[in-house]
Amino acid sequence: MSRSAGFVVVALAALLSVSLASHVQAAESAGAGPDRAQLQLASVNAAVAFADADELVYGKNADRTVPIASITKLMTALVVMESGEPLTEWLEFKTRHIPAPANAYTRIREGSELKRADVLRIALMSSENFAAYTLARHHPGGYDAFVEAMNAKARELGMVNTSFVDPTGLSLENRSTAADLVRLVKAVSNHPQIREYSTTRYFTGHFRQPRYRLAFGNTNILVHRESWGVGVSKTGYLSDAGRCLVMLSEMDGRPVVTVLLDSLGSRSPMGDAGRIKRWLTTGAGGSVAAAARAYEQKKNAAYASSDNTSVSAN
Repeated sequence: MSRSAGFVVVALAALLSVSLASHVQAAESAGAGPDRAQLQLASVNAAVAFADADELVYGKNADRTVPIASITKLMTALVVMESGEPLTEWLEFKTRHIPAPANAYTRIREGSELKRADVLRIALMSSENFAAYTLARHHPGGYDAFVEAMNAKARELGMVNTSFVDPTGLSLENRSTAADLVRLVKAVSNHPQIREYSTTRYFTGHFRQPRYRLAFGNTNILVHRESWGVGVSKTGYLSDAGRCLVMLSEMDGRPVVTVLLDSLGSRSPMGDAGRIKRWLTTGAGGSVAAAARAYEQKKNAAYASSDNTSVSAN
């Protein structure tokens, strides 16, 4: 090959490389979502995913294992539904056979009865702890078998960083990650009853033996707003877990799974959900309050300290 011909080959190769690079860049730009760096959340740990896709759209400490409080009750609901036990069966609210791990205040009277469907409904929409406990007590094989089924289902779903010790979420040993909980929300969304019960706005339970009524309200204010199209909902709170919220809802015309763990205030997860919705729609990431920033720094330091302690102890 002549020297001049060699220059031509090199030049053509360079032009081809530039052309391919420009096409790749254009393709990436066309398929790219909003800039993740722009999204500002108050929640210390979070994950966002389209319900019909495998990858996360956004993650923030999404693989950090943390207490999940009453988000636990989604797994409780899944085990109940997959047990095949009749939803019309009347369940007795028996005296606890083990102490509650944390404050377990309830208005439900020991010895009274409610249908399994309604026990499940108030466990989900109103986060009633005695209801979740009662569902486990009436599981085939009993309470311990129920907890074992929760962990078995987590393994089946690929929730490799998740473990449960009770059906209510009152124990700090109920732990998971934001990414794992995306899998759980997708799984429970396949059950129409869980979708309905978790998004019920208000409900009156009709108990018997003795006969009385109790009114319950949903702990997620977003289920009251039609514009959100909430299909699955669960809130959670423990002082060490912070405020938590998981949802399946409509954002920018698509079903989106949102997992928000460990926020400072009761309104913080709702604010984060709004920021995520705007971010998916417009690309605007919003901002969070200074108090939330300070809380996040404090909790991140605590998580880091806990991780270091665990490592040194092994």
